[in-house]
Amino acid sequence: MEKLKLYYIENNYIEYLRKFDSKVAYNKIPNRPYIGVVYTYNNFKYFAPLSSPKEKHIKMNNNVIDLFKIKNGELGVINLNNMIPCPEKVLHEIIPIVKDDKYKKLLENQITEINSKRENLYKKVYRFQREYRNNRLFPNILNRCCNFILLEQKCIEYK
Repeated sequence: MEKLKLYYIENNYIEYLRKFDSKVAYNKIPNRPYIGVVYTYNNFKYFAPLSSPKEKHIKMNNNVIDLFKIKNGELGVINLNNMIPCPEKVLHEIIPIVKDDKYKKLLENQITEINSKRENLYKKVYRFQREYRNNRLFPNILNRCCNFILLEQKCIEYK
């Protein structure tokens, strides 16, 4: 299993996808780019965005299907409901370019923890995608999900 890295996505690609799905999160350029892990699913590179640590993440149930807690929420979460397919050319590794030492340390801690639990992350991602594609998610969860199937088509068209 390949080690995961943290990436940011070019803003033009985010803007392109938002034309088709408003649930694609905004890129908060330049001070807070969209950062996430990338894995392969259904022959697509999928970007799953991170959310920085918040008190509510620690209190959230571990069994919530649409997010993955990083170190029990202490280091934030991965928002599976907002993952997006993307061409490799719009992805850029983030840690080598971060200048702020405190932020860089947080990112390093996050990716270290994610990699130590990546098998669990993959299991959760595949379960979530399966439930989504088989139309077995509760409406409240489905309502906050990106339209993965539509976005896969738009990803192909973008290439």
